[in-house]
Amino acid sequence: MTDHATTHARTATVTRDTAETRIHIDLNLDGTGKLDVQTGVPFFEHMLDQVARHGQLDLAIQCDGDIEIDDHHTVEDIGIALGQAFREALGDKRGIQRYGHAYVPLDEALSRVVIDFSGRSGLYMNADFTRATVGRFDTQLVSEFFNGFVGHAAATLHIDNLKGDNAHHQVETIFKAFGRAVRQAISHDERMAGRIASTKGTL
Repeated sequence: MTDHATTHARTATVTRDTAETRIHIDLNLDGTGKLDVQTGVPFFEHMLDQVARHGQLDLAIQCDGDIEIDDHHTVEDIGIALGQAFREALGDKRGIQRYGHAYVPLDEALSRVVIDFSGRSGLYMNADFTRATVGRFDTQLVSEFFNGFVGHAAATLHIDNLKGDNAHHQVETIFKAFGRAVRQAISHDERMAGRIASTKGTL
């Protein structure tokens, strides 16, 4: 496996090659919600579109994965690579809000996501999906994606699906809320300009 990342301002380019997936990601944290994605997993691409749009990120993802086996490696490894891209693009995190949260409804479904770009990795997720799959997409892969992300973004992430009867709606509210929470957390705080939002002086 080889990993390579380069950064400029609040952008990052990450290439991740393994025996299971080949991934290239371009990320701009200060974008306008543009997405260019090819993963071979249509529902997952729809969810990544929610993250880009609601997070106001410009995001390009190309992945050639072993989806002839299943979608697991593709979804998990994109989470890993996206986490790497966030960590690179955020740099030392000077001047950002650091924390973000969002509640998002979709008809009967409601989810809450809270994120802290703390420098510590942790996923705390409570979601009882009403179906095991949405189309061909395994709902267990939602936690795999976010586990990969937090492990490499060095973030603490709390996800709670508070209600919902439709699994598509449940998953979509999670990804939309994630995008909006991220947008808040990475936004600049003028009163913290040049400083880090931690008494330790580092994140």
